[in-house]
Amino acid sequence: MIPRRGKAPVKSRIPQVRRVVAVSSAKGGVGKSTVAVNLAMALAMHPSRPRVGILDLDIFGPSLPRIMGLRDAPEPEVNNFNHIIPLVNHGLQCMSMGFLLSRDPQFPSKTNKTDMGSTWRLNQESAPIVWRGLMVQKATQQLLFEVDWSGGGNIPGGIDVLVVDLPPGTGDVALTLGQLVHVDGAVIVSTAQDVALADVKKGVAMFQKIKVPILGMLLNMSHFRCPSCTTQHDLFGTSASIESAAEEMRLEILGKLPLVPQLSMSADRGVPLMLQGFYDADSDSGVTDVRSTMSDLAETVVSRIG
Repeated sequence: MIPRRGKAPVKSRIPQVRRVVAVSSAKGGVGKSTVAVNLAMALAMHPSRPRVGILDLDIFGPSLPRIMGLRDAPEPEVNNFNHIIPLVNHGLQCMSMGFLLSRDPQFPSKTNKTDMGSTWRLNQESAPIVWRGLMVQKATQQLLFEVDWSGGGNIPGGIDVLVVDLPPGTGDVALTLGQLVHVDGAVIVSTAQDVALADVKKGVAMFQKIKVPILGMLLNMSHFRCPSCTTQHDLFGTSASIESAAEEMRLEILGKLPLVPQLSMSADRGVPLMLQGFYDADSDSGVTDVRSTMSDLAETVVSRIG
């Protein structure tokens, strides 16, 4: 028998959060988490100076601890209501399942030599989550509604904008967010490939079904500009097909990020590329284009979510 359809869940606001912006990709491996972190940083740097937090909802593969330089941070504290107090770095409040994982397992070393060139360490990143759907939904709800975004009382009234980094796909986590939370807008990240376009259409259809407004699409790794000849190369093909599809879906292309090594390097270092001063020496190699595009995206987000 087909189960009867029950009443739709009632959407509510996340406590101590004024506006929620979701960053989704539907397709994995397109740089969504890096974009989400740099969007959060760009929002914090906006002239209106909103108070910004970022929530990593990728339960199985959290990357926020590494990207924000919090891999070795202690577990978050809880307030008197047993709500988790986010960790803070680079001026952003951060919450991720990665902060709550144990440091096991400890893999035995085959040799006594230490690879000093590797950024991999035995920490929370090595601890797997092996959960079924109901446990994932429960953890998602706790991260959404049992986090103290006032920073333990240090930020009266909480934060103005929460950037939510969604996992790839259209599964339990994205559905839980869209059904239970008033999301003020979603940014969809994609690359200029037909294989990514197919998943983008699924993500758009999901957001439309659960009535989440879509702000537009950001193309990541759209092109590469040669530092020697300044010629632009479309390494993954032109964006003509995805721009045509976006027009059909009535989606605005919010920007095109170039492929620059510094963007991935900054994620490994735990210092977002948007931070002024840290990457000034690389300003001629595409970093300026990334900063400009992310700043424009932040301006668009602020103007549309109010």
